[in-house]
Amino acid sequence: MPGRRITAARGAALALAIAGAASAAPEQVGLPEPARVRVDFSSTAILSKQASGEAGVVGRKVAADDPVRVASISKLVTAIAVMRLVDEGRIDLDKDIGDYLGFAVRNPAFPDRPVTLRHLLSHTSSIRDSIDYLLPLDGSLQTVLSNPAVWFPGHEPGDYFSYANLNSPVIAATIEAATRERFDRLVAKKVLAPLRLDACFNWGDGCSPGRRAQAVTLLRTNGDLARDAAISGTDPCPILAASDGSCDLIRYRIGKNGSSFSPQGGLRISMQDLSRVGQLLLNGGRPILSSKAFAEMTRVQWRFNGVNGDDDRGYFQAYGLGVHIHEDRAGRKWIGHVGEAYALRAGLWVNPQTRKGFAQFVTMVPAETPVGHCLDTCP
Repeated sequence: MPGRRITAARGAALALAIAGAASAAPEQVGLPEPARVRVDFSSTAILSKQASGEAGVVGRKVAADDPVRVASISKLVTAIAVMRLVDEGRIDLDKDIGDYLGFAVRNPAFPDRPVTLRHLLSHTSSIRDSIDYLLPLDGSLQTVLSNPAVWFPGHEPGDYFSYANLNSPVIAATIEAATRERFDRLVAKKVLAPLRLDACFNWGDGCSPGRRAQAVTLLRTNGDLARDAAISGTDPCPILAASDGSCDLIRYRIGKNGSSFSPQGGLRISMQDLSRVGQLLLNGGRPILSSKAFAEMTRVQWRFNGVNGDDDRGYFQAYGLGVHIHEDRAGRKWIGHVGEAYALRAGLWVNPQTRKGFAQFVTMVPAETPVGHCLDTCP
């Protein structure tokens, strides 16, 4: 579905662009069993762990502490980092992001309407995924945002919900510009390290030495490599290389790119560690967010009323700031986020009433499988 997963063609192109990844994949006889991992937790403890199948490699059993690219669940962790900066008074959710970035960010159809972090985090910015949101290492976010095709001509910022991955690189560049810190390092310092998570964005800062070798390799149903080839020795380029093929991060420009560490979907984290993020949601943001910041993040910023957004055929009911808000078939409220990309389906969900939740993922899901929230079921 648009906005949640990358097409097979784009995924194949990206896999080839990641230098050495395909050549580093070991030859396999037959296909591995799809991996299926789930961790159930309460606000204070892990209740159970289940893992079956193989971690993208024949003979390597998957485990609950294996890191995996969790796709759009990354947006939730990005939002937590933003709210920490709000708590610190370093950014304002309702300030024109152009004041941080140093260039005007405007929907050309509404030149007098500023775009804010609140708009970006709630997918009401009037930005749409009409062009590729993956920028090369030497790419310019300013150039991307100057393309009229990026913007909805009929909807001003704050007026209409449309889930767009491109919002996330804009968020990343904005907080980089405000702090003068690289996105992956900033999130590691503000979220991952305080929660004691062995996790990182695009294999940047936050993961321990050797963590990359423990990753779940994501394969498509035919066995083609999607992401994170099983490797030994030198790690392939973890980002989309520059236009000349370079992968030297010295070329990354803080506040000018925002895409290289994949704030929209590049978090590598285990289900065991992701459960700690879920516990933060169950504990009102503690131990790293104020109650005020947490309440604002999880408050409904948009709710579908029939005309005020693209609900993706009922998939989106309500959304906070980087938080998916959903009511299940029994009328129970859940908050968290879903992830879907590279033949993976994932979900992190908590129920504030029962004070319990779960984190889970499944790999090698056929592309034609109906979309879902990994809530009632995970394919």
